[in-house]
Amino acid sequence: MTSSLPHAVLFDMDGTLVDTEGLWLEAEIEVMGALGSSWTDEDQELCLGGPLERVTEHMRARSGSDTDPVLIGEMLLDAMESRLWARPPQWRPGAREVIVDCHEHRVPTALVSASWTRLIRAVQGAIDAQFGRSPFDVVVAGDDVTHSKPHPQPYLEAARLLGVDAAQCLALEDSPTGVVSARDAGCRVVAIPHLAPVEHLGTAVVGSLSGRGVYDLWALARASGG
Repeated sequence: MTSSLPHAVLFDMDGTLVDTEGLWLEAEIEVMGALGSSWTDEDQELCLGGPLERVTEHMRARSGSDTDPVLIGEMLLDAMESRLWARPPQWRPGAREVIVDCHEHRVPTALVSASWTRLIRAVQGAIDAQFGRSPFDVVVAGDDVTHSKPHPQPYLEAARLLGVDAAQCLALEDSPTGVVSARDAGCRVVAIPHLAPVEHLGTAVVGSLSGRGVYDLWALARASGG
C-alpha cells in the first residue's frame, strides 16, 4: 500500500455515516419529559457526540432530578433502540460510497462510535443488509472501552485491533467530541460537520462526502496536518 492511501479508514457512526440525530432528539425529549423537564436544540448540540455518561449527567442536572444517571442512561438507550429498529436511519450523503471505495482499494475499515453496542447492532442490521455482510473489519462501541470519546482510546483501540499505526489512519467525524478523540489518538481527520461547528479544531473540513473517495479524503487530511 502506498502513501497515497491510508492504512485504514475509521468511520464515526451517528451523523457521519447515518443520520440519527433526529432520532436522538426524539429520544432525549421523551426521557426528559419522563423526568419532568424539557430538552432543546441547544441541549442536543451541547451533547452531540456523547459519550452517554456526559449526556445523562447533563440530563440529570438540566432536569433537577435525583434519578440515578445510570437509570437515565438505560431510559435513553431503550428509547433510542426502539426507534432505530422501527425506523432505520438514512445514509449521510456520500458515506456509503466512501465505504465502497475503501473496499475497492483494499483499505481496511472500522466503525468507531460513542454509541453503545445495542444501538450499533440496530444500525448495523440495516447497513449489513445493503452490503450482504458487515462492511467493517472491526467495530469499537462506547461500551467497549474504558474511556469513550472525546478520549482518544476508541480510535487507538480500533487501530490496535486492525494492527495499524493510528498516525496512518484516516478518521471521518462530524462532531467536535469525535474530532478531538480521533485527533488526539494521532489519526489524520476529515470533519463533515452536521449540527455543530468543527472548523476551530484544526482539521480538514468538507461540507459533504458526496463525490469524494479515499484518495481525495486522505490527501485533504494530510494537507491540513490534521
